Amino acid sequence: MSGTRPEKTPMDVVQQNAIQIETIRKEQRTQKLYTVFSINPYKKLHVVTDKPMVKKTEEVVEEDHSFIQAIHQALLEPTKKYNHPQTESQEIGWISKPLIVSDCSDRRLNFPRQNTEITKYMDAAWRLKEQTQNLS
Repeated sequence: MSGTRPEKTPMDVVQQNAIQIETIRKEQRTQKLYTVFSINPYKKLHVVTDKPMVKKTEEVVEEDHSFIQAIHQALLEPTKKYNHPQTESQEIGWISKPLIVSDCSDRRLNFPRQNTEITKYMDAAWRLKEQTQNLS
């Protein structure tokens, strides 16, 4: 019969070991050892205090200015970090300064709320109606 498959012989321990060795060699060819470590300036730094019963030694530790500068740089808002928005959503509100300086004395651009006699009367009537509803 042409539709039947020949049965596979089960792998013995030697074949499984050879496959495992080949897989490890492939991984080691592409693997690189990374030994230069630094902080991630974009992740919030949490400082943990010592245990309460630990005997503290008087050890003078010098401040690392590059570390402090990286932390301060990470805490800046995006408009001070970058010249241009980095994502589409940063484009909204990137320029936060108003284009026109608002001047309240300019009657062309400022339209303050004005109350006439009718609007004053209706405001008083609505307030009275709300007060009577709240009391009952």
